[in-house]
Amino acid sequence: MATTDRQATTLALAHALSAAERGLAVIPLSRTKLPALRSPHRDDPDPAPCHGECGRFGHGVYDASTDPARIRELFAAAPWATGYGIACGLPPHHLIGIDLDTKSGTDSSAALRELALRHLFTIPPTVVVLTPSGGRHLWLTGPPEVVVPNSAGRLAPGIDIRGAGGYLVGPGSRTDHGVYSTAPGTAHIVPARCPRALLRLLLPPPRTHHPAPPSADGHGQGLVQFVLAAHEGQRNTRLFWAACRAYEDGIGPALVDPLVEAALNTGLTEREARATIASAARMTGHQP
Repeated sequence: MATTDRQATTLALAHALSAAERGLAVIPLSRTKLPALRSPHRDDPDPAPCHGECGRFGHGVYDASTDPARIRELFAAAPWATGYGIACGLPPHHLIGIDLDTKSGTDSSAALRELALRHLFTIPPTVVVLTPSGGRHLWLTGPPEVVVPNSAGRLAPGIDIRGAGGYLVGPGSRTDHGVYSTAPGTAHIVPARCPRALLRLLLPPPRTHHPAPPSADGHGQGLVQFVLAAHEGQRNTRLFWAACRAYEDGIGPALVDPLVEAALNTGLTEREARATIASAARMTGHQP
């Protein structure tokens, strides 16, 4: 390995350990910005889904850790790593990354400003990471009960979202195109809370079922059925979406108990369900 690569690996590990001290779970990345460790199941003829349950490294963002000893082990297993990725959606920060790209030929910063004007939100001061191509990554945090998915260009052309199951290239990482760095004055800022109006835009519309508008005497049965149809992995998101619609339609307080009961039937606990509904109430400007 070239001396410069050894230096890049040492620096990447140092930056990764520093990020972990701030509660950010990290993994080693190669110069291509991909996870440095390949899947241990890549040669299996019919691999079963594995998120690290096998105990080996190589499961991408599922390897992410804040434990210094484990991070050192990850980098020791990938001595060619020159960067590190920061897992999104994990406690305590529940990080959401707003990736403002410049390679698509669109002005993603202007697109975000237009969205902010149209939906009445302001991006607060937060961590900003500058990419080698001239783009920017804005770091925001979300509520623990809301799962923000990854998306590319759905919010607006040139704007990608890094949410649960995704990762951001950490500042100090070296890639084939250059070094990622923190924008001046933002290195030690705590990631800001995602504005409520923006968070609602980041949640996808329901893909498999569109509940009918609740009737005056139906007490939002369509929303309740929407929650009941949730599968594991989408229970909190569906409940949050339904509760937001209920409060917007003026039937939120009356629908709390039916929504909680529906959530219990999907496997959520009462505490989880009520916390999610309370978050939806605050999101829509109501008192839970």
